[in-house]
Amino acid sequence: MIDVVPAELIPPVLSEYRKAVTLRYTRVLAGAMIATAIVAATATALLAGLRDPEGDLVTGAATIGLYIAVFVVIVTAAVFGAAGAAGEHQHNTLVITALFTVDRDRLAGAKYLVTAAAAAAAALAVEIVAMLCLLLFGRGKFELTADLFGVLGGGVLAAACWAVIGTGIGLLLRAPAPAIGAVLVWLLLAEPLLWVVTAGIGLPGVVTLLPGSATLSTVLVGSFADSDLLAPAPAAIVVLLLWALGIGAAGWWSLRRAEL
Repeated sequence: MIDVVPAELIPPVLSEYRKAVTLRYTRVLAGAMIATAIVAATATALLAGLRDPEGDLVTGAATIGLYIAVFVVIVTAAVFGAAGAAGEHQHNTLVITALFTVDRDRLAGAKYLVTAAAAAAAALAVEIVAMLCLLLFGRGKFELTADLFGVLGGGVLAAACWAVIGTGIGLLLRAPAPAIGAVLVWLLLAEPLLWVVTAGIGLPGVVTLLPGSATLSTVLVGSFADSDLLAPAPAAIVVLLLWALGIGAAGWWSLRRAEL
């Protein structure tokens, strides 16, 4: 039998899994994401007209709710990763975990693995719920095309990447409020402001190297192709993966050097 997870990683993975599923706020977040998917997907499916093949959104206006649900999951995954990793430092639970998992590489690997898997599972669940709402209330307003499946796959990948990014930021900053603030300020304020500034000085293409823009391109597969702010999806996926790898590695290095 081929082991999916190496035997030495199983104890820290189980520990991280228990931390993720036993906390009350994780269940609240899960319920909120599902509720958002139902409301957003149902509302846009009912209100939208027939799909316009020439529209900027290649999957049709009826699927706007699906995009809203996916982006809510992505932001939530980043916040969840940041809060979970930084909270361990604040509450000193990392000290107890380190007693049973002395190898900090395994500890970091388990933390990233579980957080990314939880984010991917949440994204998949939300997408399934949103698609069911679209099938029930948006018949004839969208099509099951390769672009739509690309959106679904991109949403799962982006959620997993932002879970890693959030966890890395949490390990670096070691305090929940600054870690969560850094994630939200960057995604909701700082990067959009950079889009405006770079467009104003005639360098809009620079922002395609930023994680938020790469996330939009990863999820909005084929949409808004004429936008200078969005790179083609394959290139954007690489950029997003590099951000996740870079910030994840920085968080791992911080954990290795931390005084527990």
